[in-house]
Amino acid sequence: MKQILLDTNIVLDLLARRMPFYNEAAELLSLADRKTISLSLSSLSLANTHYILTKYTTEREARTIIRNFKVLVQVLSFDDKITDLALNSDFKDFEDAIQYFTAIENDQELIVTRNMSGYRKSKMPVMTAREFIQSQTNP
Repeated sequence: MKQILLDTNIVLDLLARRMPFYNEAAELLSLADRKTISLSLSSLSLANTHYILTKYTTEREARTIIRNFKVLVQVLSFDDKITDLALNSDFKDFEDAIQYFTAIENDQELIVTRNMSGYRKSKMPVMTAREFIQSQTNP
């Protein structure tokens, strides 16, 4: 089963129902629900998602949304090693570096994001949700 790290923007597309990106994010979650793929996100993404959701919903609603989402994803820690790797990397964006090294250190095969430019330094595959879905229907 393919191990995929979701970038924060994909998680927010899904949980905040951000159009026009929601449907692709929902399709990824559907693949995980059918156990076709395994989805993960960094603990940083989870914290950032909670913070942003509380701008649109109540604290209670945000926690319920995340609690329901967490059933289908694995939350990966980022630690001192990942922090050091990110700080000393060539990535321009620190948050993208954290996502990347979280994926590397946790044996993820792919990062799914809408921020392709943030992962120019990536040595692992990076795709948009649409690209990944199309790759599954047209192998």
